[in-house]
Amino acid sequence: MAVDALDTRILRLLIEQPRTSVREYARVLGVARGTLQARLDRLERDGVITGTGPALSPAALGHPVLAFVRLEVTQGYLVEVGEALVAVPEIIEAFSTTGGGDLLTRVVARDNGHLEDVIQRLIQLPGVVRTRTDVALRERVGHRVLPLVEAVGRAAGHRD
Repeated sequence: MAVDALDTRILRLLIEQPRTSVREYARVLGVARGTLQARLDRLERDGVITGTGPALSPAALGHPVLAFVRLEVTQGYLVEVGEALVAVPEIIEAFSTTGGGDLLTRVVARDNGHLEDVIQRLIQLPGVVRTRTDVALRERVGHRVLPLVEAVGRAAGHRD
């Protein structure tokens, strides 16, 4: 889907000022409220905007330890293991991958002992052969999408 300059400006406002009203966004952007709403609807329909809820901090919820746990899975068990991961609340993301493992999970824990408990729970899942864990020491680049949005918007401007 093509994201143009106005879409880029809209997305920037949504990221930088998420609690502002549609009416205020329209005023700031200098467009009609109906135009803005139509753009928002299209961005949602096309899957560019995937949510509107608050971003939550696992650390503030008492889970400051972050680790990336790679699971090696017996052939034929990927679906079953993936479904079993849903029952582990400390797993906040999981992806099937290529390379040195089959599943990559992002795991949060209260402390290192709790992390070990979670890993032990994972290794006991039917189909899990082994795990490999990397503990994050410090976040260097937080989750972000705005630089990508701006690059896509610039590229669209060059195509026009």
